[in-house]
Amino acid sequence: MAKAKSYITIIILLSFSFCTLANPIKQNFKRSSNDDHPKIVNIINFIRLLEPRDSAITEDVLFQTVVKQVEILRKYKLPGTFLLQYDALMDRRYQQLLLSLPKDSFEIGAWWEIPQPLVENAGLQWRGRYPWDWHADVGFSTGYTPAQREKLVDVYMNDFKKIFGYYPKSVASWFIDAHTLNYLSDKYKIVASANCKDQLGTDGYTLWGGYWNQAYYPSKINSYMPAQTEANQTPVPIFRMLGSDPVRQYDDKGSGSNGQGVVTLEPVYKFGGGDSAWVHWYFGQFISGASMEFAYVQAGQENSFTWKEMAKGYEIQMPLIAKLRDEHKLQVETLAASGEWFRKKYKLTPATSVTVTEDVPGSDKKTVWFNSRYYRFNVLWENNTMRFRDIHLFNEDFPSYYTKNVASSNECSFFTLPFVDGYRWSTVQKKAGLRLKAIKGGKEILVEGSDPIVNDNVPGQLHVEWPLTSFSGKLVINVSERQLKLLMHTDEKIDWFLEFSAADGVVLPFTKISPHVIDCRFEKMDYKVKAVKGVFSKSETKGEIRIKAKGPELVLDFTSIK
Repeated sequence: MAKAKSYITIIILLSFSFCTLANPIKQNFKRSSNDDHPKIVNIINFIRLLEPRDSAITEDVLFQTVVKQVEILRKYKLPGTFLLQYDALMDRRYQQLLLSLPKDSFEIGAWWEIPQPLVENAGLQWRGRYPWDWHADVGFSTGYTPAQREKLVDVYMNDFKKIFGYYPKSVASWFIDAHTLNYLSDKYKIVASANCKDQLGTDGYTLWGGYWNQAYYPSKINSYMPAQTEANQTPVPIFRMLGSDPVRQYDDKGSGSNGQGVVTLEPVYKFGGGDSAWVHWYFGQFISGASMEFAYVQAGQENSFTWKEMAKGYEIQMPLIAKLRDEHKLQVETLAASGEWFRKKYKLTPATSVTVTEDVPGSDKKTVWFNSRYYRFNVLWENNTMRFRDIHLFNEDFPSYYTKNVASSNECSFFTLPFVDGYRWSTVQKKAGLRLKAIKGGKEILVEGSDPIVNDNVPGQLHVEWPLTSFSGKLVINVSERQLKLLMHTDEKIDWFLEFSAADGVVLPFTKISPHVIDCRFEKMDYKVKAVKGVFSKSETKGEIRIKAKGPELVLDFTSIK
């Protein structure tokens, strides 16, 4: 990925620095309330032969980066996955290095970016600016016809088998089109894949609104879209990469063409995976936070960033991961092992969550991400208030353009179906979302409360309790794979509702608002959200949409797909 800068408030940066100097291992790690739900770490390093974006990064610099990665993994007895781009696969130095690794703890797989040698060995014409070109219409499978994609796969797989004696079990990339993924599954029986974190525009790649973390089975016609049925899913779990900061990565503003900042576990980032305090905070929440079925994070780094840039973060993370493994607080395994486990345990995509109940020093924010095969949502607490800043619906019948068609520019976009989008529909001045409001003393108020309590004690459900301070009582949120239920417990009768608002001038997907249904249309797909309990209405003067509770309860259903 491009070396995008991440911008966080000064107070948080100062807190990071202070904590790092004062006590980098102050975090008290606690196990989840569900000890049988694993906390899984994959250490995935992917390998390119060359880096045309920086003349100082030679092939030898890239090779020595991988040598260092191997050394530190072996030092701490950590299993690792190395994924090879084709040009690196064909290089003798990488072959000798990776063939020397013990097979019981290291996995060798494929990194699915398309360089010049692979294209030419498949009998195709290279159109890139360099021997490896990161543009979506050249360096990825989206830039080739379905028939050409199959040729590229066959060449890679046959050469990989000649070198290693078997076909790789894992094939990952920032994004892989559905046709290629189906072909890899059907012909070569891969067991795992991985794709990029959710992002908007970074390096020209947009993946927005998907299954936010952990892993999912994709639709056969859209590799980014979780499937709802076994018949229409590709039986290869796709794991989300890079370890996004659950609080900041969603709407952290960047600069220039990248649009978004980057706050992830990647070791190169000073205010993420390269900061000791942040890393300890991240793993603390990773272990203690309610995750429902399982928690997952990918550690590691592409060699393009070089060892000089990633060494500090790598040397912070690997001993900590080893320590937590030895304390039985998480497990470290290869991507293929995680894929095989997922396939044996789940016939369909499970519901999972990512929870932060204590943010970095200097911030009072808390957040919950929920994902199922039907929808995702995110709720953020800050300044004693709450806001649903994201809700996206999933539909396996929503096709991706790239499944059959060829990318025609250096950019590509993958979307799901938006109902609330707190990033794309926001400005600095006005943040989009659903806010909890009530009528008190004849006046409309923004409901305030204290710290939320989150647990996953009931299988398949996420339970949130938010003690309120605006009046005596609490808001209870019960989440299942199909529905979001809110229940207001108060000592007095309170009229309350969720109010949706967005920045001025934003094009919204709502086509019709009825008392119990909101009809939507996005990218030629019709879909709807149903109020099982509650009523939708639209303010004619202010333009906001209200979802008013029915008595103490509000229930929204996200499976009513047209």
